[in-house]
Amino acid sequence: MKVYQVRQRVTGTILWTGSAMDPFGALDAMAHEAGYYDHSDIPDHLRAGGLAVEEIRG
Repeated sequence: MKVYQVRQRVTGTILWTGSAMDPFGALDAMAHEAGYYDHSDIPDHLRAGGLAVEEIRG
């Protein structure tokens, strides 16, 4: 697994850092830890500015 960091693109706020198989898995893991089923359930106000997923360790 790789380590990813998810940021809110407009503010640069780090929303999540952790292990996942790929960028979509990182979004799903972030959402799940926040109590959502997957990344499609993340509230619009968080997704509005865009989410950036960056691999920080491979």
